[in-house]
Amino acid sequence: MPASLRARAEAGERLIGVLLRMPGEELVEMASVAGFDFVLVDAEHGPADVIALRQHIAVAAIHDVPVIVRVGEDDPGAILRALDQGAQGILAPHLDSAAEAAAVVAASHYPPLGARGFATYSRAGRFGETDPLAHRDWFLANTLVLGMIESPAAVAVAEEIAATPGLDGIMIGPADLAAASGPHDLPLAEATAVVNAAIARAGALRMDIVGTTEAAAAAFADGAQLVVYNLASSLMAHLRGLTAPRI
Repeated sequence: MPASLRARAEAGERLIGVLLRMPGEELVEMASVAGFDFVLVDAEHGPADVIALRQHIAVAAIHDVPVIVRVGEDDPGAILRALDQGAQGILAPHLDSAAEAAAVVAASHYPPLGARGFATYSRAGRFGETDPLAHRDWFLANTLVLGMIESPAAVAVAEEIAATPGLDGIMIGPADLAAASGPHDLPLAEATAVVNAAIARAGALRMDIVGTTEAAAAAFADGAQLVVYNLASSLMAHLRGLTAPRI
């Protein structure tokens, strides 16, 4: 097997992906053919279910492109199903404490690191054809566990969240963080700097969401190891641009 996404990120590679909402199976394949390092499938805000999720993961696998799944808030069952279908990682939204981060880690890993239910007859276990111990050891070593900081309360304890054992990295949710912030909270730019400094001190991975190639380059230069484009935003900007000739 090729090196996992987690292994590549920890080795210092700059990895770039796309965030897309299901259903968007053909977009998964287009992103894979275009050469993106990973696909982040949005099962939090996307309308499709686990059957569509499985189809998206299987299409990406044809091209050896790993998938991260953004699950719903506080949903260990969704974490289990995403990993059983072959996702290499999960992104858990709205982590407001180290305890919540630890619960995500527990749901994402097999014992002894966590409490994920063990099965090899799923797609991730090649329908029972993989060696159980090899299957367990590979996922223990390679499952990428990411969390999102999206509130002023989370910013205030970013150090503790980032230092949670087993939490590999953090992505800031800028839209939610801005929406949740009031006049007495840190401005978005300052809150972002606080969180990014906490990530760096913890030695954790950082994933930034961006809308342009210039923003992606700036994120990498500032210390992000993973950068993901909001594909809906990028596509809408492109589609709006296509209407320019009628002006």
